[in-house]
This record gives sequence, structure tokens and C-alpha cells, in this order.
Amino acid sequence: MISRLFGRQTAAQQNGRPLAGPAVPPGAGMLVRRVINPMGEPVGRAEFTVKDGNGQKLVSGETDPFGTIMAMVPLGEHRLTVSSDGFLPYQGAASVTGGGEGAGAGDITLQPAPPIPLPPPGEWEIEPTHSRIGFVARHIGLARVHGRFGNFAGAIRAGETIEEFAMHVVIGAASIDTDVRMRDDHLRSADFLDVEKYPTLEFYSDRFVHRRGNDWGITGALTLHGVTRTVTLDAQYLGLGNGVAGETRAAVRATTELHREDYTINWQSMLARGIAMVGSSITIEMDIQIVPKG
Repeated sequence: MISRLFGRQTAAQQNGRPLAGPAVPPGAGMLVRRVINPMGEPVGRAEFTVKDGNGQKLVSGETDPFGTIMAMVPLGEHRLTVSSDGFLPYQGAASVTGGGEGAGAGDITLQPAPPIPLPPPGEWEIEPTHSRIGFVARHIGLARVHGRFGNFAGAIRAGETIEEFAMHVVIGAASIDTDVRMRDDHLRSADFLDVEKYPTLEFYSDRFVHRRGNDWGITGALTLHGVTRTVTLDAQYLGLGNGVAGETRAAVRATTELHREDYTINWQSMLARGIAMVGSSITIEMDIQIVPKG
């Protein structure tokens, strides 16, 4: 039965012809475009939306790794918008006629967006009132536990370029908080953070790299539970703004993934059927605002 279902070739396959694409119903057509940058390279995961002549959304999605948009839409005149971080938004006409293909199908070249100004060179510090350092861990194989650290401080040295930046962050291990006292006490114990022996977590980096648009990579040394490992933060720079008192501030959002075993935090308890009580991977999530050091 399996061989009959999966082993049989169609006549088109036997004759070496390509398999047909999705059937296009009457009154519809395929809108096909390729999204590239000025160097001719595909822009993957660019967001696109197709609207009809009345402004009603027909379809939306993301380009594939090759920068391709392929969407089945009604025949007619439509509007196509495309956006991707680090590029100016695109908006243009998209005419889809009969025959199952979009008229004028071709490339859409996204133009680079002007860079967001960096913080002025100098010494900055994390403003804790409007910052958050949190984490997400897997619990009993299915649920997720969200937590945060309430006590932290950080200094940032801003340079003329992003490559000249550096940062040092210190986190109080005992300030861990998941809103469950019994669980927090266990996390502070020798089974996990062992805050009596290792009262702080520290991260230092002087390797800031511009990736594209407003995306940065921040690689540095994280010391946790007495062990130091190299980690990279996937950061998004959100730009400059002014606080209530008129002071200049900048904002960054960053994430990374840690594995408990890398820091010799090996406590484990298994439930029935071998399901771990606590997952190995921990996602760190940071929303940081910095202000000039007073």
C-alpha cells in the first residue's frame, strides 16, 4: 500500500516534465515578485501586503529566503507594500491579469533607510526604572515560566561608531522573581543560582557589530554561577528620545539563549515518561533604556 501511494510517479514525472503549480481558480491569478537590495541580493523575511482598489487587505506574509513573493489574488489592479528592517518601505501597483501570472512580474529593489543616529559619544548608564531584564524557561515540558531580575546596573561607553561601543552589566542574582515565592527560593538555592556563593551575574562586551538596518550583534563574556562563557546578544537599536525631564535617552532591545549545563547548573528532576521538570534552554529578554551618566 505504501509503495502504491508514494512510489508511483505521475505521467508528467515519468516524462521529465516539472510538476504543475497550484491550480488557479477562475477569476484569480498569481502575483509573483522578487524583493532584492541595491546589490541584487534577495531580502528574505520582508513583510508584504496586497490590497485591492478599495484598500481592503487581500493577503499578507513574508518573502521566502530567496526574496520571493508569491500570492494568489483576484484578477485586477492592486496595491503592493513591502517593508523590511533597514530599508525604506516600498509601495506600488500590482496588476494581475488572466493566465495565472502577474503582469509586469519582476524585481522590487528596496532602498536603504537612513541610519538612526547613535547616542552621542560619552559615558551612559542603564536607567532601571524604564528597563527590564527578564527570562523565559520551559516548565514540565509544555508550559513557560516568565521571570525577571529586579536589581541590576550597567555602564555603556558610546563611541563615534558602533564598533567603538562597550558595556558592563551587573545583575543581583538574589533579585530573581517569577511571582512564586517557593519557586524563587529554590532558584536562589545551591540547586540553581546559589546566590550565597555567587551573588552576581556579570556581562562585559567591547565587541559591537552592525549587522543590517538597526540590528546589532553584541558579543561578550557572561559570568554566571562562577562560570564564564562567550555569548552573543541579538540586539535591535530603537533610537534616541527625550524623557519627561527633557533628558536624552536611547533604547535597545536584545535577546539571547543560554543553556544551564554550560554554567554547571545541572539540577534536574524528571516527571513520568522522562519529561524534564525544568528545560535546559533559557531565553533572556532585555528592554534597556540608557541615559547620560550623571
